Amino acid sequence: MDRKALQKQVRKYATPDHTKSILQIFTSFVPYIAIWAIMITFMQVGFPYWVTLLLVPVAAVFLTRTFIIFHDCCHHSFFRSSKANKIVGHIFGILAFTPYESWGHAHMIHHSTVADLGRRGIGDVWTMTVKEYKAASKWTRFLYRLVRNPFVMFVLGPIGVFFLKHRFYDKSTTRAGKVSTIVTNVALLALLVAAHFTIGIKTFLLIQLPIMWFAGMVGIWLFYVQHQFDPTHWYPHEDWDYLTAALHASSYYKLPKVLQWMSGNIGLHHVHHVNAFVPNYRLQECLDNTPFLQQVKPLTLWESFKTVKMNLWDEEQDKLVSFGSLKKTG
Repeated sequence: MDRKALQKQVRKYATPDHTKSILQIFTSFVPYIAIWAIMITFMQVGFPYWVTLLLVPVAAVFLTRTFIIFHDCCHHSFFRSSKANKIVGHIFGILAFTPYESWGHAHMIHHSTVADLGRRGIGDVWTMTVKEYKAASKWTRFLYRLVRNPFVMFVLGPIGVFFLKHRFYDKSTTRAGKVSTIVTNVALLALLVAAHFTIGIKTFLLIQLPIMWFAGMVGIWLFYVQHQFDPTHWYPHEDWDYLTAALHASSYYKLPKVLQWMSGNIGLHHVHHVNAFVPNYRLQECLDNTPFLQQVKPLTLWESFKTVKMNLWDEEQDKLVSFGSLKKTG
């Protein structure tokens, strides 16, 4: 299938179905709030805290699905109305401790630069080439190894990203992004004030923090395996193009159906990168009806765990390699 034919085929699914959009809100946001209410009840009646914690993974599933809706709103693919996408996106962004405009802007850059060796650093996972790593200072190597350490990335990462990084902006942030960050922070502060006068700040934090941490861990893992896998590809800037990167540098993360539902179909990431206007609930339909997209080699759940050992891009071998491989090559 040639490029134009593929894009035309996929474009058929780049239209929101408002019935499905609203249904997905009810099957994601409503259960999340309901579980929150149950956890509050457990805390107030005096159940042991570990009983409340048992519901954290369940709540995190629905928060993850809520984040996927937020993600689609950032792409303006969840509703036909730009205003509706912004309203729902801002609200769900607050629930996910993530400012709508600034995150959305960085994410658009990610889509337009993914796997481009000449345009790294915004909205992606820090990835160095073997040559860059060997030429780097000891301090830079230490920082890179620290960031790529699985415990730091997936366990401490959610704290750094969702609790700290998203609370601030820098000089490069757009005006809308700055406003969005401030609005999100004020809204979170308002939630704390409301909690103080209702359930108590302690109860709020004992519920919210573990949910956010667990969901953040899942989110960072999903984002990581979407582009850090074998066999992915990275391209010199002059050889890069959007469609090639979508098909060969974005994973087809073939999860068991229940996990696919929990993660809002985001594992069908190659389809998403071919056309980001396809709503998450139409990605499977698009894949099923586009044989060309089915030719991409799936990444299984078991295979995905091996990706944590892939730390550097080797331009000579055209693949991701581990730190350990450097000892063998010298």
